[in-house]
Amino acid sequence: MTLGPVGARPAIFRPGWLRPYRYFAFRYKRTWRGTVTSSILYPVLYLVAMGLGLGHLVNEHLQAAHQTGRLGGVGYVQFLAPGLLVASAMQWGTNESMYPVMGGLKWLKTYHALLATPVEVRDLVHGHLAWVATRVGGASALFLTVLAIFGDVVSPLGVLALLVAVLTGLAFAAPVTAFTATQENDAALPVLYRLGTVPLFLFSGTFFPISQLPGWLQVVARATPLYHGVTLARSLVLGRVPVVDDLGHAAYLFVMLGVGLVLARRSFSRRLIV
Repeated sequence: MTLGPVGARPAIFRPGWLRPYRYFAFRYKRTWRGTVTSSILYPVLYLVAMGLGLGHLVNEHLQAAHQTGRLGGVGYVQFLAPGLLVASAMQWGTNESMYPVMGGLKWLKTYHALLATPVEVRDLVHGHLAWVATRVGGASALFLTVLAIFGDVVSPLGVLALLVAVLTGLAFAAPVTAFTATQENDAALPVLYRLGTVPLFLFSGTFFPISQLPGWLQVVARATPLYHGVTLARSLVLGRVPVVDDLGHAAYLFVMLGVGLVLARRSFSRRLIV
């Protein structure tokens, strides 16, 4: 075991993924201002517009039709808020795993430079995903704080929605990272966003119950990671926790993360190891 200089921690206590993680954090010090608007302000404005504007009309319509139970007996803002939190986490995780990964592999070659140091491919993948978790976690924590200030977090269990948001972000980030590493240019990335992320954002239970969809589309929605993340976070925020169902939702997200992690290691190895 390498002990290093006197007073330094043994190498076994310095995981390899920390090296690329520190690089990503150092780089972010120069760019964090440009992410504030997209990471925090846009989701909050979306919540205000959709929740308070459209939500007022939705609540009036449901009351007039005596169908307030269709949203679980809560107002539209409280129904929307946890869904928007998790859907935003999906977008943050996906965004961090598209162009930044392509830049590190193709344009800037920073991943090649990292591999010239005592960093292995698995360390690079783990460091990237750890950084994605940090980015998603930081943005989600601020968003959840805003929801709590507005009174949209009904249950103390709502704090656990932060973990759900991070898990959902990683469940998307890992397979998207694997996909990006197989591409020679960025032509497929806008297609993935428009035909993948945007439809999921709209049709996975974020804005309305999927029971309003046609039967076959409900089956498709239930097969998506975002549906499971939204449903799990909503049950925690509203304090209505069906334990068995929620464990199933969490297991689904962990499986997606695990499969994506294996694929990401494989695609990075094929791309970076000659």
